[in-house]
Amino acid sequence: MKYISTRGQSPAQTFSQILLGGLAPDGGLYLPESYPQFTYADLTAMRGMSYADLAFSILSRLVDDIPAADLKAIIDKTYRADVYAYTRAGQNAADITPTVKLEDNLYLLSLSNGPTLAFKDMAMQLLGNLFEYVLTKEGKTTNILGATSGDTGSAAEYAMRGKKGIRVFMLSPHKKMSRFQTAQMFSLQDDNIYNIAVNGVFDDCQDIVKAVSNDANFKAQHKIGAVNSINWGRIIAQVVYYFKGYFAVTNNNAQKVSFAVPSGNFGNVCAGHIARMMGLPIDKLVVATNENDVLDEFFKTGVYRPRGAANTYHTTSPSMDISKASNFERFVFDLVGRDGAKTAALWSKIDSGASFDLNADGSFAKVADYGFVSGSSNHANRMQTIREAAEKYQVTIDTHTADGLKVALEHRVADVPMVVLETALAAKFEDSIVEALGHVPERPAALNGIEALPQKYTVMDVDVAAIKDFIVKNT
Repeated sequence: MKYISTRGQSPAQTFSQILLGGLAPDGGLYLPESYPQFTYADLTAMRGMSYADLAFSILSRLVDDIPAADLKAIIDKTYRADVYAYTRAGQNAADITPTVKLEDNLYLLSLSNGPTLAFKDMAMQLLGNLFEYVLTKEGKTTNILGATSGDTGSAAEYAMRGKKGIRVFMLSPHKKMSRFQTAQMFSLQDDNIYNIAVNGVFDDCQDIVKAVSNDANFKAQHKIGAVNSINWGRIIAQVVYYFKGYFAVTNNNAQKVSFAVPSGNFGNVCAGHIARMMGLPIDKLVVATNENDVLDEFFKTGVYRPRGAANTYHTTSPSMDISKASNFERFVFDLVGRDGAKTAALWSKIDSGASFDLNADGSFAKVADYGFVSGSSNHANRMQTIREAAEKYQVTIDTHTADGLKVALEHRVADVPMVVLETALAAKFEDSIVEALGHVPERPAALNGIEALPQKYTVMDVDVAAIKDFIVKNT
């Protein structure tokens, strides 16, 4: 299995060769040369598998340069009940991603059971173990540079803390995450973890990461690696729970299922796109945005128009406060017939601050073939949806999941199960839950008082050179 860049100007490489780097040398993102295909018989064989066995069945088709026994050991180490123990009452932690039936043909896929209570743990725990394996085998070290709007940072840091040969430099928008999210990251005192609070928004942080990654000499000299969802290892780990969710709500492989996905950087729903391309019977992929509705605008109009940092709203679903979706390039590459030159030209427009329109060449008309639909949500919608979920289903959901549920209800089709992907445990967004429900949400006892712990972080301006200097001084 070889991987190619969406911009067509980088040589094909193996999984291990692309694992640490994130962006391809030409600035594109990696995708497999062709998607492995799961047949009806394959799906039948996979139905009923444990999460770890299902993950191995899927990932072994995408990772063929790590010996099967080693890959199986890494997966078994990652997907254990004790790692994903923060389940709701009555759920089995061994399911890893248990489903909650809200009503007939409407489900919640629980993805908040990991150590940082967010769906990012599902991929980041695997990525941490893969990084350590490859680095140890090759006798190398890496300096991970990442950007977070809330959940990626803590998931990455908890997955990488104490790992041999790994340092983490995580950028986050200063004072724009929830108090719980901030405390999860900044309270870590591990010597290999560096938190940088940037005076800006998430898009500023993400742009810095891309600028550093695009400096080939600096990247090579200082061994810069990536854990953001631009990293292909993140995406393939997320593909697994689409299969798990599908099997949980169907009885046979002739049935189709729709998935509603709260979306900011397009990584989570991109994994659904990959699952569909590999043969999972998905009907609709419902892209749910908040007030930062650039993706909703594209799926309704065919125009992709990132709005820049100055026009990015700070909302009560902060992990989705993104106006330039990094992983969107992967889908567009498929949409335009895997034409690297065309994809590069489109993103040249984006990088110059412009937009692009896929109506003229007929590409946008093909979106329906891939099952994508969309919708947006705002603060009032979130509060109302949280209240209705608590009253009607006796389930407390976080603000991002509320965005997903609100849009999911707008796209339900009779007799097609709709699965809403959970973003995080409601406890991570306490202030919003108090506003919606009038009481503090439950949180795992082990995390009580986390906001009062000492915090270690450095505040910096939006300055690529200064960030580079900080990395150099601390490696």
